[in-house]
Amino acid sequence: MTETCAAETDADQEFSYRPLAWLAVATFSMGIDGYVLTGLLPSIAEDLHVSVAAAGQLMSAFALTAAFAGPVLGALTSRWERRTTIAVALAVFVLGNLVVGLATTYPIAFAGRVLAALGACLLNAAVSGYVIAVTPVRHRGKALSFVLGGLLTATALGVPFGLLIGQSSWRYPMILVAAMGVVALAGILRGLPRRQLPAARLTDQLRPLARPRLVGALLVTTGILTGSFTCFTYAVLILGPSFPAGWMIVVIMFGYGVASALGNAVTGRLADRFAAPRVLTVVLVFLLLNSILGMAGLMLTSAAALAVIAVSWFFAQGIGNGGAAVPQQVRLAGLAPESPAILMALNGSAISLGSALGSALGGLALTAGSAPHDLLGIAAVVLAATLVLQLTVSRVPRS
Repeated sequence: MTETCAAETDADQEFSYRPLAWLAVATFSMGIDGYVLTGLLPSIAEDLHVSVAAAGQLMSAFALTAAFAGPVLGALTSRWERRTTIAVALAVFVLGNLVVGLATTYPIAFAGRVLAALGACLLNAAVSGYVIAVTPVRHRGKALSFVLGGLLTATALGVPFGLLIGQSSWRYPMILVAAMGVVALAGILRGLPRRQLPAARLTDQLRPLARPRLVGALLVTTGILTGSFTCFTYAVLILGPSFPAGWMIVVIMFGYGVASALGNAVTGRLADRFAAPRVLTVVLVFLLLNSILGMAGLMLTSAAALAVIAVSWFFAQGIGNGGAAVPQQVRLAGLAPESPAILMALNGSAISLGSALGSALGGLALTAGSAPHDLLGIAAVVLAATLVLQLTVSRVPRS
């Protein structure tokens, strides 16, 4: 027993975050890909000779493909060596974005988005599973925060830059994503240590889904993302009246990304000091209050007040959305430590499903005649239901 404890202590002391830097670069490329197309849909529609609604389906196809393919691919590759899995997933993601960037027709672009989604959903699960496997428990929150920081940094830096270069051609951001993916792939193959996780049968890996607490926790992820994307997808419509110039939206998006990175960094450390479910509950309460107060504030008539309230609401939402990811992953890892690969794949599916549901819910509300600021009220209802679920899940006996 003494030797085992000593070995664990040594491993804890010798652990380095340096190899994980390449994983952060990989998530950076995924972050640009996931957000930059939102502001380029009119250009894509015009270039590919389709409607803006059809161009929007390129995002829906990505989200839905990732949602349903993630668990399957996670299970099929669970026996693979982890660095190899990450490299293969990243290569498929890069290839898919190259197909989109060079597409001459809408069907080719659609196929490229599906291919990119297959790589992205496996990459997301493999990266999170790798970090959990190689990180001492007491550093797990900070390690996940560090790697996920690439995703949030992409929102702060990559997305505004992508929107800027996308003004010349919507294809350039896709090429940028592919180039960043190639850089990350080279670094991963050269600097990421190999890691073989214990093999398990598919039935053994899926067994945690028989636990109500785990299923409820995954639905919390979906609820948070649904509430987020109900507003984020249509943020230009909400912010547009106060900030009509395109460069203003780019600057605000930069601020949103910085706020998300801040929320991620803070909760990453809090998740190492306090119970992850408790941290997540605080984040959910924060998001709910922000939506309620933001909607009430946007009903004001003063132009100056509307501008301040709109930006304050959007940045606060960034803090909350960025802060939710790490405590949720730490909580999930603790619920089913024997199935990290399939668990992270399922969480990725919950994220993609929430993104798709939020975008659809916001679109339906606007089509039905709701004003853009009404979306904050709809998000508040979703977040309130999610908070109830979170409190319920936290009280369900672990066994």
